[in-house]
Amino acid sequence: MNDWRPFLYGGVASIVAECGTFPIDTTKTRLQIQGQIIDRSLTELKYRGMSHAFLRIFKEEGLQSLYSGIAPALLRQASYGTIKIGVYHTLKRTLVPDPADETLSVNVLCGVIAGILSSAAANPTDLLKVRMQVKGREGSGEDMFHAFINIYKQEGLRGLWRGVVPTAQRAATVAGVELPAYDLCKKVIVQSGYLGDTKPTHFLSSFLAGLAGAIASTPIDVVKLEL
Repeated sequence: MNDWRPFLYGGVASIVAECGTFPIDTTKTRLQIQGQIIDRSLTELKYRGMSHAFLRIFKEEGLQSLYSGIAPALLRQASYGTIKIGVYHTLKRTLVPDPADETLSVNVLCGVIAGILSSAAANPTDLLKVRMQVKGREGSGEDMFHAFINIYKQEGLRGLWRGVVPTAQRAATVAGVELPAYDLCKKVIVQSGYLGDTKPTHFLSSFLAGLAGAIASTPIDVVKLEL
């Protein structure tokens, strides 16, 4: 199949979503890395919860800190989101040409494969994003290019793919749950006759799928950040 639209639409949608949700992602990252034993600079429990962390980061470090790491994050979505969604839909249509014949098991398999391939390719940008989020305002003077070069000089090529195994596991979990969940939720809502195949249906399906993916991937996400 030579349909390029899933790749293009997937990449654009991922970039737009990243811009809107990035401050929440930064807050989540700070909450997950605080209280570590292996890094003395992160042993303090500074934040009591999501709202407290968001407000404290904003007050103490400014809005810029909440968007620290946005450049590699957008680059990551341009690659990760494009490959993930494009491969998922292309692989589905290759295995099951008729959408009516899709099964949950096939969709999960396609989601897992798409997640592993896309996360492995985008791991360096994911690493840059997380490190810049953790540094916040302290690392705001270092741009993405120099951060990339410094990691390569200090840790080598392997350093850019550090944590790729848990990253791939997380992506496989997210994609294996999130993408099939979206298809399933949309199918159920459309068949119910309440909303039909409309924008509210797509929005609600996306919300439920994102929630399912986040719940499934959080334990792996915590492990990934400590590696």
